[in-house]
Order: sequence, then C-alpha cells, then structure tokens
Amino acid sequence: MAALTQEQIEQRAQQAKEYFKQGYNCAQAVAVACCDLCGMDDKETAARISAGFGGGIGRMRLTCGAASGMFMLAGLQAEGPQPLDAEGKQRTYARVRRLADAYKAEFGSITCAELLGLKPAEDGTPCRHIPCAEMVAQAVRIFLTTRAE
Repeated sequence: MAALTQEQIEQRAQQAKEYFKQGYNCAQAVAVACCDLCGMDDKETAARISAGFGGGIGRMRLTCGAASGMFMLAGLQAEGPQPLDAEGKQRTYARVRRLADAYKAEFGSITCAELLGLKPAEDGTPCRHIPCAEMVAQAVRIFLTTRAE
C-alpha cells in the first residue's frame, strides 16, 4: 500500500463515516472504505465478508466492528500468508495487535459493550450512535497510519 497524504487518509475516514450513516454496519464501513488499498477492488464482496462483524460481531457487543474491520483489512494486506506459513501468520498477528493497541489507546477498549457502556447482547438493536460513526472514522485513520511490517 502506497503512503497516503493526511488529506487522503481523512477522505477515507470521512467516506467510512458516510458509509456507516448510510446503513453499512461498523465493520463494513471500515472494510469497504479501504479494501481497494489492500488488493480487493470489489467493495460488494468486502461488504458481504464483513457483514457479520457489525455491532460487536452479530450485535453481540463483543469485539468492536470498527476494530474487526481493521483486522480484516490487515489480513487482506498481508503478503499471502498461507495455511502453513507460520512467519506470515505471525506478521499478520503482530499487525493486528498493533492495530488493537492503537485502538485501545484511542478509545480504552476494543470491546463494543465497553465502548458503548452496554451489557453484551443487551438488546440487539442497531447502533447509530454518534460515537460509533467517529470510531469508524478513527479506525480508518488508525489502519492507514499504523505501519505494516
């Protein structure tokens, strides 16, 4: 992935926020906004793959969907870790940990329920909270500025 300018990063972050406001879930908004930068030009497939991760994975309020979107992008961006490629897997896992650490530093957690002050699977209602829209945008910023190794 080529380095992006701060303006390009902010455009992607705002696009993700718009996707979320249009009805994409948090994971989809992040994945669709950046999938083309990770070798997946098919935004429909990116939206389908990430569909189950919204609302903290199926609205169970577990791992934040915006964070899950970053993690999926890290997998797409990985240089072809194969099932038996232990080194490739470790590089991908390390990248995911860096992304998770940056997200936790920003928001205090990667757990949806904690971020929203809810109990896990409290009511299953969709999130259209303002904090979620900003978390989606910030997840894109974090993904695009946290280096891959």
